Amino acid sequence: MRRSSTDESTYRRSPSPEGKEPGFARGGPFRRYSSLYGRAGAGDGGDGGDGGDGGPFFGLHASPGPKAAQARCTAPKGNKYVVFYLDLSFIFLLELKRCSMARGCLQGVKFLMFAFNLLFWLGGCGILGVGIWLAATQGNFATLSSSFPSLSAANLLIVTGTFVMAIGFVGCIGAIKEHKCLLLTFFVTLLLVLLLEVTVTVLFFAYTDKIDRYAQRDLKKGLHLYGTPGNVGLTNAWSIIQTDFRCCGVSNYTDWFEVYNATRVPDSCCLEFSESCGLHAPGTWWKAPCYETVKTWLQENLLAVGIFGLCTALVQLLGLTFAMTMYCQVVKADTYCA
Repeated sequence: MRRSSTDESTYRRSPSPEGKEPGFARGGPFRRYSSLYGRAGAGDGGDGGDGGDGGPFFGLHASPGPKAAQARCTAPKGNKYVVFYLDLSFIFLLELKRCSMARGCLQGVKFLMFAFNLLFWLGGCGILGVGIWLAATQGNFATLSSSFPSLSAANLLIVTGTFVMAIGFVGCIGAIKEHKCLLLTFFVTLLLVLLLEVTVTVLFFAYTDKIDRYAQRDLKKGLHLYGTPGNVGLTNAWSIIQTDFRCCGVSNYTDWFEVYNATRVPDSCCLEFSESCGLHAPGTWWKAPCYETVKTWLQENLLAVGIFGLCTALVQLLGLTFAMTMYCQVVKADTYCA
């Protein structure tokens, strides 16, 4: 039977403006979409031709083949890899920033440590220079003690200056090279010196009376070496002390009577210096004891001595802080940035 015109009009389509078949019949988007899945279905289904349900015309209704399903299943794994790489990059950037901050802190502490030890080393050079100058110009000025003949001011300054220079040198090299062993050596040495100073100070104040008695007894022994051959330093030291502090003897001017076995004193004990003035009457001599006079002078200047000791202790504590801080920064930098 022939279809009616009304039925036929239902299936008729107006031609395209360019005189081509619509995309549904010729390679349009729907056909390309259907052919994609049609080929997948035909290749996997093995129907050939139109591909059955997976044919090109009915491609919209075609079910994807196993390969397409496998592609959809493996797609999230690639996304996981991307996220994993992004996480690694983020962690790497955080570690890099952390390493940069550690290096920045290390450079700051390094500069402060080097500047401190440079000043420390220069201070040691100054002390050593003063000691050498005293040894060269005042070489005859020795200690007043007979038990410690080498304990002179020049020798003390030379030893102290050399020790300070050595410590400052170790600290400078440790700061420049960022050497953990040198930094630790500097810290331990400075700590031992500080503990030794604190121990000596505590013992001095704890046994002041015993130290006074021992010092006076030792100084009186030294009086017997006054004016003898080979003890020019001790002789000059007593002469300077008695002249500058206007005193005579350790505890009294009578201490010299035992030395000379006579009623006389050195000429440095005279109120008005002249040749052989020590043979005159006691009224022409200084009456103040030298030990108490020097002790009183030290007590009057105790504030200056205390400030000097406190500044010395603060400098040492500052050096300990710099050394330990830089040591920790070097260890941290080696741990994170190795």
